Amino acid sequence: MDTEKYKSIIEAILFAAGRIVTEEELIMSLEISKEQIQDIIKSMKEDYKKRGIEIIKIENGYQLCTKKEYYDYIYPILDKRTKPNLSTAALETLAIIAYNPRTTRAEVEAIRGVNSDGTIYKLLEYGLIEDAGKADLPGKPTTYKTTKEFLKMFGYENLSNLPELPRYKLDSNRQIVIDELIEENNKEIE
Repeated sequence: MDTEKYKSIIEAILFAAGRIVTEEELIMSLEISKEQIQDIIKSMKEDYKKRGIEIIKIENGYQLCTKKEYYDYIYPILDKRTKPNLSTAALETLAIIAYNPRTTRAEVEAIRGVNSDGTIYKLLEYGLIEDAGKADLPGKPTTYKTTKEFLKMFGYENLSNLPELPRYKLDSNRQIVIDELIEENNKEIE
């Protein structure tokens, strides 16, 4: 079978599935190697550069979706509900969980310094985080991790693609030393 035929088949599979399709599923369906599938999808991504759709990679799978820049045009047609906006508290909580998978509510609250019950509930409701099991701590608290929906929403293939956290220093009172951070940033700019 030629490459164009494989492209058509993969496009049909991704379109019909409407979800993340793993490389293993594509290998089983098309009976070709993983490398061939990756090459074909790479070529398809090039084909889609001037179109309104794209193929995104999430962990070990692919999904056909619309480009982010067309969200404002698509959203009013597909969903008449109000846009779900993430509050600053939700973004803070989400960042803590993304950088610390399998973290507990108490650990999130210790970092943020405020109660996070409502925020965690909303993130669970939006499907951006999920239960990751129980911690081996007294009371066996629930731990949380981000979901594939989080990766899709923020455009990451996996958590290792998250931006690196800034390095900082603490003084004797365990406070961040801001002056040194400002000096380091000024040196980098020069």
